[in-house]
This record gives sequence, structure tokens and C-alpha cells, in this order.
Amino acid sequence: MDATDGGSGPEVLLPGDAAYDEARRVWNAMVDHRPAVVVRCRDTTDVVAALARARRDGLEVGVRCGGHSVVGHGVPDGGLMIDLTPMGAVRVDPVRRRAWVQGGALLGALDAATQPYGLATTAGNVSHTGVGGLTLGGGMGWLARQYGLTCDNVVSFEVVTAAGEVVRASADERPELFWALRGGGGNFGVVTEFELRLHETGTRALSVELDFPVAGAAATVARWRDLAEGAPRAATYTAGVFDGVLTLGLVWVGDPDDGRTHGEVLDALGEPVARRVAELSYLELQSREDSERGHAVRRYWKGHYLRELSAGAIDALLATEPGTHAGLQAYGGAIADVPDADAAFGQRQTAFEYVAATGWTDPGEDDARVGAARASAARMAPYASGVYVNALSDDGAAGVRRAYPPEKLARLAAVKAAYDPGNVFHLNQNIEPAAR
Repeated sequence: MDATDGGSGPEVLLPGDAAYDEARRVWNAMVDHRPAVVVRCRDTTDVVAALARARRDGLEVGVRCGGHSVVGHGVPDGGLMIDLTPMGAVRVDPVRRRAWVQGGALLGALDAATQPYGLATTAGNVSHTGVGGLTLGGGMGWLARQYGLTCDNVVSFEVVTAAGEVVRASADERPELFWALRGGGGNFGVVTEFELRLHETGTRALSVELDFPVAGAAATVARWRDLAEGAPRAATYTAGVFDGVLTLGLVWVGDPDDGRTHGEVLDALGEPVARRVAELSYLELQSREDSERGHAVRRYWKGHYLRELSAGAIDALLATEPGTHAGLQAYGGAIADVPDADAAFGQRQTAFEYVAATGWTDPGEDDARVGAARASAARMAPYASGVYVNALSDDGAAGVRRAYPPEKLARLAAVKAAYDPGNVFHLNQNIEPAAR
């Protein structure tokens, strides 16, 4: 396998090749890493060959799918990047309600393949996110309160291990690996195919958003919180603060008329300065938060999980720094139905997920923007109960400890020792292998 390979095997890119710079670009424009080699894999055999080359040449390994890691884990500086983006196919069996998704597929491809049948499974809120990274960290989305997280809907994984072995993990085959892959991140191998359970969701959705001034809005947020706690599972309540404006609302996946009827409860929040009610197709809902500027924006975020939205947490939300967007998304429903021991995902009792995020284009703003997001999240930290592993940024080992309870982290470390004792896959929110 070399840079001149053609016709069979992966495409190999080296610095200076025409497609090299485009291949190493990811969603966060702050990331400017330069791999020694990029291996663009077309199938599982190519992934095995890429890992063999990394072992032969002593190169650090990164695995790139959608490229949404805010710290650019998928692009190893001076290492070998396994680029899964050519592996983007999705196959659907509408009768069995199953989808087989290659490891490089994006959420938009999954939704486009399933929606002609009125089917879907839980996926994130941005269509150019990779299915792989989302699922391995848990997978929150608009369907999670009805059908569980993305990882809860995995039937099986095809995985290439650090040793280059191709294995299958399911409830009946390598169950410990199956457990770890459902929330443990990219620590255990390269997933080249996901078998996902699909649900009859229909094709329509409704969004309701009400804007209020931030000043004096604490009681309004408290009323929204109380409504969210008793909401039907088709409704996912959302809140956001940005530059003095508080936006409260919900997303309803299902019959929009039912959503409008339920949405009337938001009248209890008072008279907003603006109201937006939009009937959407599910595909429109899934892509409405896509970034128009793609990979040209510099980005940073910090996240928390909250088991309750106390008065102090509401005050912290409303005190978000200028230029930073702080958002809440409601959990509960089917997420909490899954027994905690069933998967590595470790935060089933979360009431709300909080993320403080910012985006900008001028490198001269880096310190101010990052500092503002950190300050906003720091105000919320005293009320947090943990963090979503996919919302971690530059938190390091301390962040991993916040994402998993000690007993789960110990079990994950044992699985890591079994499948990646040399920690080949360490460019992630890393779980170090247990000592043997």
C-alpha cells in the first residue's frame, strides 16, 4: 500500500498530494493537524491494511468519520489517519426494520435511506455528523425520548481490533465488547458497520420557539422546566440563551397537529417578544442546524449533565457570556427506561443536557471566545452531575471521569485491556487499559 496504489485497496494521501489538505480538514477550523499519511478506506479490508501499516511504521493512529471532534482527535499530527468517509453506504430492510450503516456514513445518509419508508432511529441534530462518533458516545437526538439513545438501538457492530482482527459484537457474541461500544467511545476498535433497529416514526415534525428578554426571566425558565418534566415522549423541550435573548420551546416528532395541541401549554410562559411555529419534514428537522459555513468556523464548547434545573442553575444559564450560546435539551422518557447496567453510557437519570458553545472566524478572537465559553460553563459546574462524553472537548482524563461512574470506568478499562492493551486507539476521550 503506497501513494501510487490504484484500482484496488485504499487511496493513500501524503503531504503535497492534491487531495491531502481537503482530507485533513475537519469541522473545527481551529484544528490544523498534518498527518504523515491519510488512508482513505473503502471497506473493512482497507481498515485492516491501514492498521498494519501504522504498526509497521510506528505511527500514531487517528480515526476520522464525520470529523466533529472539537479537538480534532480524528486527525493525528504526524500519524496515520484512517479516513472512513468513503465507507458511507446505508442499506435498509423496511420489513425487518433494520439498517446496516458503514462506519463512515453521516447522519444525513442514514435519514435519507430510512425516511422513504417512514422509518428512523435516534440520530443527532446535525446531518453532517458521523454515525460512528455519535453512536459510540451514546447518541442523543430528537427521537431519544421515544426510542432511546442511538446506542440503545444498535443490534450489532462489526469491529476491527487493534490487532487487526475483524470481529462481530452483539448481545450474544462478545457481549462485553458490545456493552462497551454502547457509550464507551472510540476506545475499542474501528467500527466498520453498525446494524441499527428502526422505528415507525412517520415523516413529519413540529418546532415551537418563544423568545423572551433574559432580564427577569428566571421564573419563566422555571415554568418551562416544570412543563418539560411532565411532557409526552414525542416532545423534546429545548432552551437557549444568546446575547440577551432567551429562547424556550420544544421539538415534536410525529403528527404536527398533536404537536400544536401540546404546544399550547407553552402559553403559560407568558407573552413572548417573538414566536416561531414551524411544521417540518423530519429530514428538514434533522438538517436545520447544519452549519452553512461548514468547516470554515473556529469552534469551542463545554458541556454538563444536570439531574435537576435548580434556581441556581437557572441563574447560571441566564448569566451566559456574550457571544456564547448556552443550550438545554431535555432527557428522560425512553433514555431512562434502559437499565443503567445494560450499556456503558452512564448518565441515564439526566434531566437536561447543557452545552455552552461558540463559533467565530477570526483567529485573533480565540482566547476571548474560548474564555467566554469556559466562564459560562464554569457558572453551571456546581449544579452538574456529569457530562456527555461526546460533549467533552479539552477536558482530558478529568472529563472522562466525569462521563462515567467509577464502576463503569473500571469495567471499560478491563474491556480496553482485552481488545487494545497497547492503547493504540488513544486519540479519543481516552480510557486507559486496566493493568494486567
